[in-house]
Amino acid sequence: MDGRIATTDPGWWGFLRTAQGAGTPFDEVNFWGPSPRGMVRAQPGEPWLFKLKAPASAIAGFGIVQRVTTLPPWLAWEAFGRANGVDSLAELEDRLGQIRARNRVAGTPSLEIACYLLSDPVVFDEADFVALPADWKRTSVRPVRYDLARGEGARVWRQCLDAAARSTRAAPVAAEGPRWGTPQWVRPRLGQGGFRVAVTEAYGKACAVTREHSLPVLEAAHIRPYSEGGAHAVTNGLLLRSDLHRLFDRGYVTITPEGRFRVGQRLADEYRNGRVYYALHDTPIALPHPANDRPDPDALAWHGATRFAG
Repeated sequence: MDGRIATTDPGWWGFLRTAQGAGTPFDEVNFWGPSPRGMVRAQPGEPWLFKLKAPASAIAGFGIVQRVTTLPPWLAWEAFGRANGVDSLAELEDRLGQIRARNRVAGTPSLEIACYLLSDPVVFDEADFVALPADWKRTSVRPVRYDLARGEGARVWRQCLDAAARSTRAAPVAAEGPRWGTPQWVRPRLGQGGFRVAVTEAYGKACAVTREHSLPVLEAAHIRPYSEGGAHAVTNGLLLRSDLHRLFDRGYVTITPEGRFRVGQRLADEYRNGRVYYALHDTPIALPHPANDRPDPDALAWHGATRFAG
């Protein structure tokens, strides 16, 4: 199994370390870059190792790749908040501007950023920093691929696992099997931020009902709420315009297991309006490709039976 060693912004890494040391570690983070230029296409499940610059020049933590994508800075903030390694959108934009100026990255402030979305991040105490591979090139800027099953890659990965076991982070929690261990392909679990990004991309950045493409008004809706046993999974999600999301959550509208949009009579009874929504009644929704990202019919049936008033 391969993994990547990626140079980490000291401020980003320090932010994670402070949160972990305070007992409030993040379950997912956005490891971002100033522009899509030079992105690498890491695979979900690959370890992503955090390499600090000199004077440390060592590996100081890692996470597991959920997905690689590009996002406008505002959406990265809305999806991940402080898991971007900053306290506010203003701070994210300020740090982004400084990095772009230093690296002469052309483009407008709204230029999309490179985003490596990572699950289960852990940062090491300084005493547990892991030495870089013996063949590491000091001039390396982009993330470097290593085989974690042999040679220096295997040595680094095993020492990272040992450091994680000694970390101040809470003990590992199994999701779909062992969290860490023998290098193997695993499907990383999504958090709230990863869920939003995954659903947005699965529906082609368009509302499933109206096909609206204005990204600022689109939201990832859980079919079955996370607080009631629903998973942060694409199959438990729908990309909806914000007004439809609110109506869906409150049971005024639903989507059938066959994928048809339904509007209940209660909307008209309570508000004596809703013509724009009734015009969409019984229309088929747009479904994601591939098929395994499509909404779970059982979850849709649950929503129709427990939330939709009809």
